[in-house]
Amino acid sequence: MRTIKNIVIHCSATPPEMDVDAATVRGWHMNERKWSDIGYHYFIKRDGTIEKGRSLSRSGAHVKGWNKTSIGICYAGGVDANGRPEDNRTAEQTRSLMMLARTLEKRFQGSQVLGHRDFEGVSKACPSFDVKSWYYGR
Repeated sequence: MRTIKNIVIHCSATPPEMDVDAATVRGWHMNERKWSDIGYHYFIKRDGTIEKGRSLSRSGAHVKGWNKTSIGICYAGGVDANGRPEDNRTAEQTRSLMMLARTLEKRFQGSQVLGHRDFEGVSKACPSFDVKSWYYGR
């Protein structure tokens, strides 16, 4: 198994009325970006359903320069109807995200939970909320 240092939260940058799933995102990544698979290891639908993406044994494609030592979790949403960043997670998504992050952090001792925007060189709002404050209460 890979050494995991970071569990990274992302959003799909889709409006709340667009209920995408892992299969949709996999199609975007494979057909449009020509990747071998979905870039994330997990995807959380609007109803809180957690779907598996890329195998944990494989590096993701979600944080340039950090993929080898991270796990990527993406949730559906993150922007408003005009494409502006918005924390529009459902209560179900929020519960599933916390449960999954805690499970992974426990499994991969010493890892930390961060948002995509917390990495140096990232200039996007993804995941449209402050992960460190939400997860660690800072």
